[in-house]
Amino acid sequence: MRLFNTILIGLLFTVQSVLASDLAREKRLAEQTEELIFDGEVIYLDSAGHEFMNVYMETEAEEAKGAVIILHGRGYHPDWKNVVKPLRTGLADKGWDTLSMQMPVLEKKARYYDYVPILSEAFPRIEAGVDFLKEQGYKKIVLIAHSCSVHMVMAWVDAKRFRDIDAFIGIGMGATDYKQPMANPLPLDKISVPILDLYGEEEYPAVIFGANRRLEAIERSKNKKSKQISVPGADHYFKEKDNELVEIVNEWMQKL
Repeated sequence: MRLFNTILIGLLFTVQSVLASDLAREKRLAEQTEELIFDGEVIYLDSAGHEFMNVYMETEAEEAKGAVIILHGRGYHPDWKNVVKPLRTGLADKGWDTLSMQMPVLEKKARYYDYVPILSEAFPRIEAGVDFLKEQGYKKIVLIAHSCSVHMVMAWVDAKRFRDIDAFIGIGMGATDYKQPMANPLPLDKISVPILDLYGEEEYPAVIFGANRRLEAIERSKNKKSKQISVPGADHYFKEKDNELVEIVNEWMQKL
């Protein structure tokens, strides 16, 4: 079975140049989402010739503590009601400017292995967001990724393109689908900046079972500010835990 999985994963990466994200669906998501944005500014950034949607929100505090990039879970958008919107607005209330970004999407029924070949499409988007924030003069940039976007960030790390990020927060790291093990181990030990591994007590099994391995990798990176936190009663989407999610993230970032 392990050999079969290895061969299958290899085939997925082989067809990477053939497959592409669903830009038509992304456009629909942008049109639907943009109409509902009342807190924040919709901006479009360029990613390898493709203009993609972002929601930029500045804090009302006299001076921002830094900037936070927020990456949504699989198939969603920059104002998704679970995890994303609570963080982008809640952290702004706490004194952080936020940039919530549209990640590559596929059709609604797409699963983890469908996304593996397009993970690299996220690289220029993440870098466009980082460059935008640097142009605004931010000295501290924190990257937050939830669920599938964690895999995109980890692929970015594996590609040795990780740069200009002062801390990384992974929420629900290691989430995959049934009988679809991760294509590659999460390269957390290759990240030298502080890492927060945040997940719910009622998470998907893959996230919970991988917690010890993630912690070992984080400890190998030898950053004393890194931490792993399991939130009692929280599920993968932190439903009804919005305030607690924001408080935990803000408290950790305050210590950077």
